[in-house]
Amino acid sequence: MNHQSLSSFIWSVADLLRGDYKQSEYGKVILPFTVLRRLDCVLETTKAAVLAELEAKQQAGLNPEPFLLRKAGQSFYNTSPLDMKKLMGDQDHIRENLYSYVQAFSPAVRDIFERFDFHTQVERLGKAGLLYQVTEKFAQIDLHPEAVSNSQMGLVFEELIRKFAEISNETAGEHFTPREVIRLMVNLLFIEDDAVLSKPGVVRTIYDPTAGTGGMLSIAGEYLEEHNPQARLTMFGQELNDESYAICKADMLIKGQDVANITPGNTLSDDGHLHKKFDYMLSNPPFGVEWKKVEKDIRKEHEQQGFNGRFGPGLPRVSDGSLLFLLHLVSKMRPAAEGGSRFGIVLNGSPLFTGGAGSGESEIRRYVLENDLVEAIIGLPTDMFYNTGISTYVWILSNRKPEARKGCVQLIDASGFWQKMRKSLGSKRKELSDEHITEITRLFGEFVEAEQAGKPISRIFKNQDFGYRTITVERPLRNEQGKIVLGEKGKQKGKPQPDSSLRDTENVPLNEDVESYFKREVLPHAPDAWIDHDKTKVGYEIPFNRHFYVFQPPRPLAEIDTELKQCTDRILTMIAGLSA
Repeated sequence: MNHQSLSSFIWSVADLLRGDYKQSEYGKVILPFTVLRRLDCVLETTKAAVLAELEAKQQAGLNPEPFLLRKAGQSFYNTSPLDMKKLMGDQDHIRENLYSYVQAFSPAVRDIFERFDFHTQVERLGKAGLLYQVTEKFAQIDLHPEAVSNSQMGLVFEELIRKFAEISNETAGEHFTPREVIRLMVNLLFIEDDAVLSKPGVVRTIYDPTAGTGGMLSIAGEYLEEHNPQARLTMFGQELNDESYAICKADMLIKGQDVANITPGNTLSDDGHLHKKFDYMLSNPPFGVEWKKVEKDIRKEHEQQGFNGRFGPGLPRVSDGSLLFLLHLVSKMRPAAEGGSRFGIVLNGSPLFTGGAGSGESEIRRYVLENDLVEAIIGLPTDMFYNTGISTYVWILSNRKPEARKGCVQLIDASGFWQKMRKSLGSKRKELSDEHITEITRLFGEFVEAEQAGKPISRIFKNQDFGYRTITVERPLRNEQGKIVLGEKGKQKGKPQPDSSLRDTENVPLNEDVESYFKREVLPHAPDAWIDHDKTKVGYEIPFNRHFYVFQPPRPLAEIDTELKQCTDRILTMIAGLSA
């Protein structure tokens, strides 16, 4: 059963709920029941052995938990004699039996159902007389891992969340990232480490501070398993949304990950993995979301802890918290002496250039570029995400750059790498094919400049190419007679006074001498001008599109004239025809 037909089958449960539930509330029932049925199917084959083990260990007066986990062959278990099929045998006591069944799961699973607020939904379904019918629907679906793989199950959850987000006008993009974008990011993350990752018994950690339903972590795990079944990727994450957190936790449980590594809460104000460092990291933080709610905590950390905290370099404007997540990930990098880290983050366009010299955004860019952390930035096509059609960019950062990359940044324009989807999903109309992912990965892996159809698609720059000095150019204040006004006191005595109405600024590239620039660009137009060096600021911006712009000269005037004449002749002929 493919994930779309499976999710449309599950969607049919909505027909039962119609009338008693608003459309925007369907997910509150369907998501927890889908998780429950999945867990039920996963434990099905070991159920009898677990119950027998429970009885034996209780009679022996031993703590049964470690033995039950071994018998279940999972990182969770259930000690109830019931399962979802058996619940169908007692229609009159479905509510009590369902409660006792869920309570018999190990603690991590019980927490999942608390996050879903499952108890409230069971009560509500019971009052509406729908509990038995809904449970029966789910008991009929086969969600055993042999029928539906872990990766398929992840797709089912994403499909359901997207549908619920659409009908309740929420932003599905806050929950998950298109799978092919994650595959691209994972390829870019691991490609330079292929030799290390192929060794037997390798253990690495990966972290996603905006984990959603766990898609990024899952695909990274699948990649490593394909390339090296002996390698082990330990997954860590944090997620703010309770439903997404519950699904992520359920997914990690089934994959045998330690679910204590997935924490709830707001990553920016309440770091769930304080003082931990990771080998790899991935993140797709919500685009352009303001951080006013957590402003107090973040400003406090910035002011009191400085570079000992996460936000030492600076703070972006409150209207867009994207760069706070970038700084959070930088703080989680393992020191280079201990092996270092690499991470990928999806951002919209504004972190590339918003904010002038001295602003929080510019200072953050300055920090990552002057510390040689940026390996590459890849521009993706528009219409790639479910909730927005805007341009997006994948940033790859590392504190263990290969020798060839040191002091450099690679920009890859992959905006033309896409194919049209057969059916649009929300704002998502385009997707990356496997060939596109391979080609982008190759451009990155080979670290080369390249062109396609006469246009550049990969360019390599020095870090300082993105830096500039903003100089303040002053002109003298003149009195009514046109004479320069001189200062009368202190340091300014005898010096020309600046006219604030004529004050201007100029951006001078870092790799250019300020005085030479001033003589060439300013003095010919304003011979009385001077630079106020006390006001000079260093800034950084990455004008991505400008570096890929190809000038196309206009057509010759004679050609345009000929076309216009043909056009006017046609119009005159038509007018003549009308008046005839």
